[in-house]
Amino acid sequence: MLCERGRLGLKQNLDDWLRELEGNPFVKFIPIDNRIAVEANRLPDPFHRDPADRLIVATARLLDIPLLTADTKILDYPFVRNVW
Repeated sequence: MLCERGRLGLKQNLDDWLRELEGNPFVKFIPIDNRIAVEANRLPDPFHRDPADRLIVATARLLDIPLLTADTKILDYPFVRNVW
């Protein structure tokens, strides 16, 4: 959706980019399971209501991993670790 709206630019089409990313040994795709979905619903306030951001933050919290993001809403949230 970000590509379609011009907010994220890729030098190749999305399907090719994802295939390339899947082959990177430093990238791991994590399926959204029930624990993540429930955690996304139970995030401590204050956090905004964007479902995608909530899933991203919930996943990071459950896996105890920092996020690499430029999203100020996530960077300002005190209940998740950020690298950037």
